[in-house]
Amino acid sequence: MDVRAQLSQMSRESRDALAQRIKSRLSQADSQPGEHDVSIIGGGVAALTLALEIRSARPTTRVLVIEPNDYPAPEITHTVGESTVEVSAHYLRDRLGLGEHLQSAQLRKMGLRMFFSNDENTDIAQRIELGSSSFVPQVTYQLDRGRLENELVRRCLADGVEITHGRARSVEFGADGHPHTISIQRGDAITETTARWVVDASGRNRALPRQLDLKRTNEHHCNAVWFRVATEIDIGRWSDDTAWQARLIEGDRAMSTNHLMGQGYWVWLIRLASGATSVGIVADPAFHPFDQFNTLAKARAWLRAHEPQCADVIAAHDHLIKDFRVMKKYSHGATKVFDGHDRWCLTGDAGVFLDPLYSSGLDLVAIGNGLITDMITRGLDGEDVDIRSQISDSLFRSLTDMWLAVYQDQYTLMGTPAVMSAKIIWDVAFYWGFVGFLYANNRFVRVADEPDFVPHLEGLIALSNRVQKFFREWAAVETGSSAVAFVDLYAPLNFMVTLHEAMMGTSQNFTAQFESNARLLRQVAGQLVDAVLAEKSTMFSDDDVMAQVQAWQRDPLLRELRSIYRHDQATSPISDDWIVMTSPALQSN
Repeated sequence: MDVRAQLSQMSRESRDALAQRIKSRLSQADSQPGEHDVSIIGGGVAALTLALEIRSARPTTRVLVIEPNDYPAPEITHTVGESTVEVSAHYLRDRLGLGEHLQSAQLRKMGLRMFFSNDENTDIAQRIELGSSSFVPQVTYQLDRGRLENELVRRCLADGVEITHGRARSVEFGADGHPHTISIQRGDAITETTARWVVDASGRNRALPRQLDLKRTNEHHCNAVWFRVATEIDIGRWSDDTAWQARLIEGDRAMSTNHLMGQGYWVWLIRLASGATSVGIVADPAFHPFDQFNTLAKARAWLRAHEPQCADVIAAHDHLIKDFRVMKKYSHGATKVFDGHDRWCLTGDAGVFLDPLYSSGLDLVAIGNGLITDMITRGLDGEDVDIRSQISDSLFRSLTDMWLAVYQDQYTLMGTPAVMSAKIIWDVAFYWGFVGFLYANNRFVRVADEPDFVPHLEGLIALSNRVQKFFREWAAVETGSSAVAFVDLYAPLNFMVTLHEAMMGTSQNFTAQFESNARLLRQVAGQLVDAVLAEKSTMFSDDDVMAQVQAWQRDPLLRELRSIYRHDQATSPISDDWIVMTSPALQSN
């Protein structure tokens, strides 16, 4: 039988697959291969996890990691992002196979926990607390980054990833399929290597954004400082109040990512498996200028002024404080993160860093590395990924813009517990029902193949942005306080349980579950708006409040959300005690 006859008997799918294989072989034969298929600049978590993911997806890929520092890394590695949340935990544990390491060498996390300011912040039991009374089903972790990076290096080397030590000075991009040339300096010696693709994972050094003029600023101007104390600081021992101790059914507060929150700031306390505790201050300069806490002495004085109970605990361990780090205006973006035509990508802090509040940095690594792996492996196999990279680039930057709105101009809410507690629950619910659900079902990498899905994403992004604006509007007219002492963000809230469980594993009917999640999130948003409107509508003597109430009533999207809530609440009621109201008797003068 001749070739033409054989082809005529093949299905269309088989002919397309054969054509792709032929194209791939011709492409590989004609191209200039370079010494490596992929060179990754930087040797932190973003770089090492990407190397492992690419090798897992395409085991023959020649991957080089260019790391400026020697290994092993010290356990006291100071990096913002010591907590994982559901997406990053899933990435490390399930996609990269690090479950045994996470279980044996890291700590299980008991979610996030917030303590809002009250009086002089001298007694933690008197502060409004938001957190879970028990562990949620999906496990997350507190990371000792030094331990994790050393384990990732070991696995990379065992998997055939080449690691060279030095600093990438520049990249000369190859045209017309020719390999890129990367210049590497180690000491006084400069060497060169070539690769078909280059990925910048150099962190805040941002090698390619500097070289290609890709840096993008934003209006989120917050600053951070942090240090580690070489002992376990157990926030659960800060009070022996019986009622306070009885709030938790299991676990203990020290296993949470603990936040001490006040007007324009939050302080983190994270206990780590090495026995150390990470302590950080994050603040909006509109409320707390950076020069008030940008040295260790100033930071201790700042804590003494704003968080005296915390300052007392740290003072007892002065001699155990390790290196002090600062990060001024940490938030940044990029005008482009993926380029399939010129064969480069950005991952981790080299591309986008938003804010440490919800530990989204490693989530963006997980999502971005998945898109990069999909793009690079297709490109190495001969597929034209130019259009695909444009779609993935647009998706990733739209997602990060939405995420930025969760933080930007929102630090003003941190001194208003009624608003901030509702915001945190909404933020977690939206994250579980949208970002976590999409990631668990591996849908981010499929957006390029399913353009009809994009309007559904855009609809939820618009919902998120409007709710974030609503929180600011609410805070601007909120003058009361509340007698509520504890808000449990999981077990008593049926919608939180529903959204959390829906992202655990792959959904058998993704479309139906996604639509169900989207409807539920709209119902939750409608409940929020309805409850706040009902309370504020009674404040007839306050002209500012009445003006805001009328603006909310005229808003078509808010009207739609309230309608969805009232309709669905009749047949599928959701918990309503997550919104902390301020009764008229408690309104401030």
